[in-house]
Amino acid sequence: MKKWCIAGVIMVCGAVHAQTSNTKIELIAKILTLQQQAIEQTAQSLVERPALQMMQQASLALQNRVAPENREAVAKAIQADLKAYADDVGPLVRQKAIKLAPSTVGTLLDQRFSEDELKQLIAIIESPVNRKYQQMGGDLQKALVDQLVTETKDVVEPKVKALEQAMVKHLGLPAVPAEPASKPTAGAKAPKK
Repeated sequence: MKKWCIAGVIMVCGAVHAQTSNTKIELIAKILTLQQQAIEQTAQSLVERPALQMMQQASLALQNRVAPENREAVAKAIQADLKAYADDVGPLVRQKAIKLAPSTVGTLLDQRFSEDELKQLIAIIESPVNRKYQQMGGDLQKALVDQLVTETKDVVEPKVKALEQAMVKHLGLPAVPAEPASKPTAGAKAPKK
């Protein structure tokens, strides 16, 4: 894969900038290799975006148009279709992203960075501190999202429900029944009489 990446960078950089040095071409190829996972994740996100939108639409349709006794089976069938789509399209798009990286990302790196800057960028990417920080990404995001949901839930939930009701009304669908007041959790104390 690395040799293929270098060959792609050489062709692109050679076509765009005849004065690009071999050192710069190798530096760009190294960055593309180091960033391959991010490139693949970008491609995967692109694949998942329409699937997530369809899943949201299907979720609404399940609640409003599918009999309660059939919902689980329909949901499983939809999940299977979504997985088949991701399994089929995901590898194709990731592979294409890797092929396009030299002519897109590589070209921009060549145009906007000097050899010295590319060396500095590689040092940053390979830095143990950067790797540690990147590994924390999921934990950092989870901590923020968990607290954000906790602190905005009371304000956002009623607005989401109002939006849902408005959309249902615009679509001429039957009104979504209001959820009963939430039951106290197992650890919550019963109100005193």
